[in-house]
Amino acid sequence: MSLTKRVQQWATFARTWHIYDCTWQNPFESAKVIKSHLMGLHKPIYHPMNDCGDHVVVINTKEIALPGDEWIKRVYFHHTGYPGGASWTLAWQLHEKDKTMVMKKAVYNSMDGNLQRRHTMQRLHLFADDQVPKEILDNVTSQIRQLRQVPQRLDHIDKETLESFPAIMDYPKDYILR
Repeated sequence: MSLTKRVQQWATFARTWHIYDCTWQNPFESAKVIKSHLMGLHKPIYHPMNDCGDHVVVINTKEIALPGDEWIKRVYFHHTGYPGGASWTLAWQLHEKDKTMVMKKAVYNSMDGNLQRRHTMQRLHLFADDQVPKEILDNVTSQIRQLRQVPQRLDHIDKETLESFPAIMDYPKDYILR
C-alpha cells in the first residue's frame, strides 16, 4: 500500500474531534448535524453496525434559541422508576437547572432508533460557555459550521464604524426627536 493511501485510510478510520458553537442556534436543527458526526454518517465507511463516529465538543449551550414560544410550551418527561415518579418539566425550567440539558436531550432524541445511542452519547462533550478544558481543546481538529448566522449586536460595534456608516437620511438641525 502506498504512503498516500495509507494516510487516507488512517484518516478515514480515525476518530476526529469537532467543535460546534450553539450561540443563537436552534437545538433541534443543530442536533441533526451533531448526530451525523457522532454516528459517523459523514464518513464513507459508515454502516449501522459499525461504531465509526467522531467526538463533538459543543460550546455555548446556555445561549441556544428555541423557535417561537417553545420555551414555555415544550415539556420534558422524566420518570424515576418508582410509583408516582413521573414528572414533566418545561424547557425554560430545565434550562435554568442545567444549561446543557436541552441540547443533550435534543441530540439524544435525534438518534431515535440507534441501538448504540447510549455509547454514542459518550462522545458528546457539552459546555454551557466557551470555557473548555485545554486537554479537550488540544484534540479538536475541525469546526462544524453554524446553521444560522449570529448577528452582531450594536453595543459591540466600535464607535468609528458606526459614525462612518452611511446615513439613510439627514435630519434638519432644528428637528426634535420625541
